[in-house]
Amino acid sequence: MNTQKQKFRKISLIIIGLLLVTGLVYYKVIHKDNTTDKVSAVSSSAGNSPKASLTVTTVKPQQTTLNRLLSANGNIAAWQESSVSSEVNGLLLSEVLVNLGDHVKRGQVLAKFAASTIDADLAQMQANVAEANATLLEAESNANRARSIQDSGVLSKQQIEQYFTAEASAKARLSASQATMHVQNIKLKQTTVIAPDDGLISLAPATVGTVYTPGQELFRLIRKARIEWRADLTSADISQIKTGMKVQITLPDSSITQGSVRSASPVVDTKTRNAVVFVDIPAGSAKTGMFARGNFILGETQSLTLPNDAIVMRDGFAYVMQVEGNQIKQTKVQLGQRTGDRVELLNFDAPEADIVESGGAFLADGDSVKVVQKAVQKAAE
Repeated sequence: MNTQKQKFRKISLIIIGLLLVTGLVYYKVIHKDNTTDKVSAVSSSAGNSPKASLTVTTVKPQQTTLNRLLSANGNIAAWQESSVSSEVNGLLLSEVLVNLGDHVKRGQVLAKFAASTIDADLAQMQANVAEANATLLEAESNANRARSIQDSGVLSKQQIEQYFTAEASAKARLSASQATMHVQNIKLKQTTVIAPDDGLISLAPATVGTVYTPGQELFRLIRKARIEWRADLTSADISQIKTGMKVQITLPDSSITQGSVRSASPVVDTKTRNAVVFVDIPAGSAKTGMFARGNFILGETQSLTLPNDAIVMRDGFAYVMQVEGNQIKQTKVQLGQRTGDRVELLNFDAPEADIVESGGAFLADGDSVKVVQKAVQKAAE
């Protein structure tokens, strides 16, 4: 009997345990569903809430007077270069008195050759002139006596003619000796190399101790130190260029120098179909051989401009954030030239549009914004 009671008690305990486990599982399932529903409701409520609006200030495009420009490329070159060469033959260069980059004056001594052999030749020529002069004096004396007695019959006609011939020969020899001495004086003068004009030494291959031949270059001189920009323009653009036109030239270091058109080539290259325009620029503002880009100022024009901060660059394109109502309309624009902190809009024809002044990079097409006056925004900050 007791055994049956114990079995009944065990079965009852097992049944009660199963009921408890079943109830616990049911409670957890029901509670999880309720929690999920509440989270979904909260999420749905948050998703349906309106997006927060950003505060912006706007500007309108302005009509700005800009220069009409014509762009071109070209090289910086010397206005004119003078080659200073050796004029003597077989002489040793003894002195070089200037260096590369020196400014020189017309007639300034640049170099000197050893003149000892020229001096010796000149001394010999001077002696020859003195000898020829003495011979001429003797011949003239004899000829004068012959003239005084030629009618007396003391001297034959043949002797008189010999005296006259000797006089003429002596004069010729003196002239020849004087000419030879003059040549030696010229050679002596040529041993001193002088500057043919004011300018800047751009090349100086002259070396002390070298024996030069006639025509061999010693120095190269930029006359007056003048330099110019030689711009290449197409045959279609060359007709717009006028003498005296102002030019802005951007050098390789990004510095800008001003120039003016001196002249344009009268011919167009048959291969490139380009013509060269010669633009004078200030001496010392650039180095010859530089490549530079410039803009010819053709005139003035009125264009719409915006502050540079109002332009948004995305994916290599330029945009403005236009405000319509309280929403952003992202508008693609094409940029032109810049002046100060403003940039030209080439394809924008809405002068009354409201454009986000700054911070447009944080906005996207369709965003809601709140437009405030600039003074109000500053006070809020």
